[in-house]
Amino acid sequence: MTADSRRPGELNARELGRWMWRQITSMRTALLLLLLLALAAIPGSVIPQADVDSLAVTRWKDEHPKLTPLYERLDLFSVYSSPWFSAIYLLLVLSLVGCIVPRLLVYYRGLRAQPPAAPRHLTRLPVHASYATDLSPAEVLDRARAVLGRRHRVRASTGSTSGAADDFVAAERGYLREAGNLVFHLSVLIVLAGVAMGSLWGYQGGVILVQGTTFSNNLTQYDDFKPGGLFGQDRLEDFRFSVDKFSVDWLKEGPRFGQARRFEADVSYRVGDGKAKRYDLRVNHPLEVDGTEVFLIGHGYAPVITVRDGSGEVVCTGPTVFLPRDASFLSYGVVKCNDAKPGRIGLDGLFFPTFEMRDGNPVTVFGDDLNPTLSMLAYTGDLGLEDGRSQSVYVLDKSKATPLTKPDGKPLRIDLQPGDTVNLPDGLGSVTFDRVDPWIRVQISQTPGKGIALVGMILALIGLCASLFIRPRRVWVRAVPAGAGAAGTMDGTQGGGGTLVEVAVLDRSGNGEMDEVLTTVLEQLQKDPRS
Repeated sequence: MTADSRRPGELNARELGRWMWRQITSMRTALLLLLLLALAAIPGSVIPQADVDSLAVTRWKDEHPKLTPLYERLDLFSVYSSPWFSAIYLLLVLSLVGCIVPRLLVYYRGLRAQPPAAPRHLTRLPVHASYATDLSPAEVLDRARAVLGRRHRVRASTGSTSGAADDFVAAERGYLREAGNLVFHLSVLIVLAGVAMGSLWGYQGGVILVQGTTFSNNLTQYDDFKPGGLFGQDRLEDFRFSVDKFSVDWLKEGPRFGQARRFEADVSYRVGDGKAKRYDLRVNHPLEVDGTEVFLIGHGYAPVITVRDGSGEVVCTGPTVFLPRDASFLSYGVVKCNDAKPGRIGLDGLFFPTFEMRDGNPVTVFGDDLNPTLSMLAYTGDLGLEDGRSQSVYVLDKSKATPLTKPDGKPLRIDLQPGDTVNLPDGLGSVTFDRVDPWIRVQISQTPGKGIALVGMILALIGLCASLFIRPRRVWVRAVPAGAGAAGTMDGTQGGGGTLVEVAVLDRSGNGEMDEVLTTVLEQLQKDPRS
């Protein structure tokens, strides 16, 4: 296709590619992508994320069954690993690289360049002044170089085409402001690189641990585990820790009554074959082991329930994790006893830390376990465990199970407090509520790029401060014999002896303090060097 045969505005493949590259690498596009990335991160802050708290995701799905399929289709439970978020991320990196690299080359050339020569008519600049002196032009210019050279970059005298020296001094300062802008934009790339490193080579996992239990850092011990794309299992550090004691300090008065003011776990940990050490695990005070961090992110209750079958044999015993449903720690949990005879036994229901009856309804009035009570329904028959499919320990499949009933046909509800035992009908066995143990949820993560991201954030602050507080300006001083007549002098002085000096200041950032700068320069130029 020839140039003459193309229609107006029609581009060939090369021109189209060049146009697209200019659009992608423009600063406007970079800012739009940065805004879009911030907006795309909002769902990750509002909606529970599977890689942060899988239990919260499970509860959210149970409470919003209609929205769950749509959210799953849009990857809203794993925003930061979704294809659309990754696409915005990569486009932003490409745009920043294409935008910053050419500006670095331009700035490098500008940094090596001298301040520009004085305009022909200094008096046409907004901020200027002139005065006459008995000093020679050379003496005035030497003094100007000494005065301006203290805080400015001064132009070297290049001489005119006739071999005569310049009749002006040009000085510039604030040229590092553009460096601040570049450092700020470069820091965004560094932060993105650090986050990408953590996402590719790091991992994040979670586990619930009952007081008195031990965790070993291997894949089989995690409740949920999300590795990076380039993560290798050999990066798992060899350590283990035990939850020796967990305590909560509850607020028992004031406007925040019932809230937990402080909770901490006393843990003992061992790295490899080393000696056991103790650590006070608290919120925002993680345990760090060779780059791996253990965070305390949640807690709850695990009632110790013992179930005996019809023959009196213990078929289920131990702490059962109940998941909190609200701030009062009203919790839900299930018990599955598939080996019970003559019939399998399943239980599901609620745990009330501080039980009370109000207006005929059972409620918990406090998060502390001051009056712990279990209220559960019992089932027998097929609990959905026979087909070998995996099943959540927090869900009881009741689709094929038979609910146990009272003689009047109403569902059998088992209400227990610590030490109570209830016998099940039809000789199925008994259920005993022994005690309550606390549990904690910890997040274990390894983020290799966090140091790089931290450096990027520090550079961003430095660059931002430089771009905000550095004021770029230029100062020119021209000195000519008064008899020669300076071009465009303010007062039109012609003839006479001495030297006519013109001074002009140009602010490149719109600062309104240039009159003060001009006054200071004039005072220093006219100051007697002998004083």
